[in-house]
Amino acid sequence: MGFPENILTKDEKVVRSLHPHWLTVLAPTVIGILIIAAAWLIVAMTPVNPTWDVVDWIIIGLGVLLLIIFVLVPFLRWRTTRYVITTNRVAVRRGVLSKSGQDIGLSKITDVSFHQSFLDRIIRSGSLHIETAGDGPDEDIANIPRSNQVQQLLNRLVEEDAARRGGFGAGGHRAYDATSGSGSYGGAAANDARGSDPAYDPRGEPRPDRTDRTDRAERRPDAGPDEWETPPLR
Repeated sequence: MGFPENILTKDEKVVRSLHPHWLTVLAPTVIGILIIAAAWLIVAMTPVNPTWDVVDWIIIGLGVLLLIIFVLVPFLRWRTTRYVITTNRVAVRRGVLSKSGQDIGLSKITDVSFHQSFLDRIIRSGSLHIETAGDGPDEDIANIPRSNQVQQLLNRLVEEDAARRGGFGAGGHRAYDATSGSGSYGGAAANDARGSDPAYDPRGEPRPDRTDRTDRAERRPDAGPDEWETPPLR
């Protein structure tokens, strides 16, 4: 069952979609093989007569019931559990008959950590712990394939989302809003330049050099304190 694309917002893309590690269904698979083998062995050893035929059908029915409980239900639970990482959030979906879900926005994630036991390192699995800001509960996700790589992916997406929400481009610059006159054109170096450069203009246009104005009153070097030289009219 794929992730429903209709719940994605505009410009939101699925980066990675995961199920729990396949070893979570290894034990149910082994149990299923044992149930089938035991039922076949019992039926094969019973005598062929009408009385034992009823017993055989009872054993087969019991075996099917055990397969549903210990094999089919865990497999469906594994199949319907999905962790989806998009460019905006982490979506968790669980449930076979009844559904449950949780969406964690990347802007609310404050920390992502992973844990791997010695066995997890061998099978390349692990668990993730996602800490969120505010009153929302943290999310613990177990049996994640390649949990260390998923943790690094989440950290990168959180940083990119923070930069995008702050209006920063690829070079760390914020775009200038011409309608509101807000925004900046660079980092600390640009801020220093705008404070020290008298010709700096936030719209990107150089200010005119005031020394080039010919209509400004100029003072003669030998003039007194109240004597000024006015340029002739053109």
